[in-house]
Amino acid sequence: MGDLGNGDPVKPKTRVILVGIGGATCSGKTTLAKHLARILPNSVIIHQDDFAPPQEQVPIHPVYKIQDWDAPAGAIQWPRMIESLREVKRTGVIPPEHISHDHLNEQKDVPLSDDIKLKWSRYFEEMQGNAERDGDKIVWGLVDGFLLYWHSDVYEQLDARVFLRIPEDVLKHRRHARHGYHTAVQFDPEGSLWRDPPHYWDQIVWPAYLEANREIFAGGDVEHGGPGGKVYRLVLVDAIKESMEELVDKCCELLKETLLEIRYTQF
Repeated sequence: MGDLGNGDPVKPKTRVILVGIGGATCSGKTTLAKHLARILPNSVIIHQDDFAPPQEQVPIHPVYKIQDWDAPAGAIQWPRMIESLREVKRTGVIPPEHISHDHLNEQKDVPLSDDIKLKWSRYFEEMQGNAERDGDKIVWGLVDGFLLYWHSDVYEQLDARVFLRIPEDVLKHRRHARHGYHTAVQFDPEGSLWRDPPHYWDQIVWPAYLEANREIFAGGDVEHGGPGGKVYRLVLVDAIKESMEELVDKCCELLKETLLEIRYTQF
């Protein structure tokens, strides 16, 4: 680090790189984000689920008369999420008042080989060191969410955009195998446990997924279509065909390209 000419060190310039990891419920987004966070120095995870409204404010489905946690307009408190991302982008720190419930949810262990972790950890640590010698500090913000590419004020803030696609039958099986989700409750930081009522997947979850993501894919084909152009430079990964190691390797290659592009054009 240099100095100001009077012996005082120059404060490094922080550059926050936001990485979107989107996809349906149970597509492996959070698992992938956590593996990347262990590899990337100076990284934080921002879970979109943490921006859901308190349980008391979740809309009621007009037809089925049950709470609808998935319809894009009401499932996320969009102004709060958008402003939080702007704050992270500006400061490199998650706002202190932010509360996450992810640690309360069931955590499935999907191991990663030491070779992959070591390969990419060394690379990004070296790049971090190079940046710091130039007076820059890199912070990675990993944003995972099932509605990540619905609102333009969210996805346009992202520097890299990944979508994990999994066939419906696999997603449905994984969802039914879960014990539930911890959700926000007003005045209770621990939240409460939500369990899907009967037919919730077919009546609520899957129709909402189609509504939220049709425009992302060519011809509106969420299961087989390529990127449709709505989200700039979206990287679509058919995740059922890849192991977690392959997913991590592919994402790290993307982040390598993103970092090099940002460093040599914006730093």
